[in-house]
Amino acid sequence: MINREWHLLSRPVGLPGPENFALVETEAPQPRENQVLVRNTHLSVDPYMRGRMNAGRSYVDPYELGKPMEGGAVGEVVASNAEGIAVGDHVLHFGGWREYAAVDARHAVKVDPEAAPLSAYLGVLGMPGLTAYAGLLRVASFKEGDTVFVSGAAGAVGSQVGQLARLKGASRVIGSAGSDEKVRLLLEEYGFDAAFNYKNGPVSEQLRAAAPDGIDIYFDNVGGDHLEAAVGSLRQGGRIALCGMISVYNNTEPAPGPRNLVRLIQVRGRIEGFLVSDHYDLQPQFVREVGPWVRDGRLKYRETVVEGIENTLEAFLGLLRGDNIGKMIVKL
Repeated sequence: MINREWHLLSRPVGLPGPENFALVETEAPQPRENQVLVRNTHLSVDPYMRGRMNAGRSYVDPYELGKPMEGGAVGEVVASNAEGIAVGDHVLHFGGWREYAAVDARHAVKVDPEAAPLSAYLGVLGMPGLTAYAGLLRVASFKEGDTVFVSGAAGAVGSQVGQLARLKGASRVIGSAGSDEKVRLLLEEYGFDAAFNYKNGPVSEQLRAAAPDGIDIYFDNVGGDHLEAAVGSLRQGGRIALCGMISVYNNTEPAPGPRNLVRLIQVRGRIEGFLVSDHYDLQPQFVREVGPWVRDGRLKYRETVVEGIENTLEAFLGLLRGDNIGKMIVKL
């Protein structure tokens, strides 16, 4: 069988472009002992992948040049040399950016296509969902009555942070997004109390108008001027959970930090960065609590679906541009 897979050819400087990548045809791999061969049906593209294209190691090894990239994927098992996983099962795994993947059985998680659409296991019930859940409830120490501000609030993580806060009893939920269409989505579908388009004026001014009494929690997906604005609006004992900083991922020079960090001393505030991989112990609790909310419609989600393995790169570049509403998915 022919297998198409995306390779990284060179390290991007600034915004990635097509010249950094190649779609390569190979033979589909054969599963070794304790492996399964998966025909991928849905691939995930995520902001963290931009960091893996750089040479330096951060919290995970960089992508290797001339070799297939990795990412979340779900698919159907078409061959199995592993106990407990049969041909016809559907699994969640990390062998994305390709049509067929040979996956170690210990890294393949069986999922039920009858319980939820397969794409949901890459988004609302997958890594982005757990990121929102762990970041809000554990890292930011959410409590009932908090005022919560979320940046990138129409994205896969941010949209769930705001809804989880609302369902958990936040007194006010505020979101920022990059278009008027996304702002309407936050207000009319996701139940945010206030939202603004950060392109329409200084973030600090728009945040003060949306939260005149300040905020208790800021969930940061953007960094930059959003982070500085949030520090300026923190109330006593405020908490900031740093999940991502997509505004600086393509910078070729270090981005300036917030100029008002002294305020953290004044309000006894706290900033904490986190990785979802540190909180996988919450996965069973997350599924038990959030799964019913998804099924009965109390927690809503959107997906932006791009068709075809050949369009995976464009989906990723679109994600960096902010073209997506909700989770960006590639359907094969």
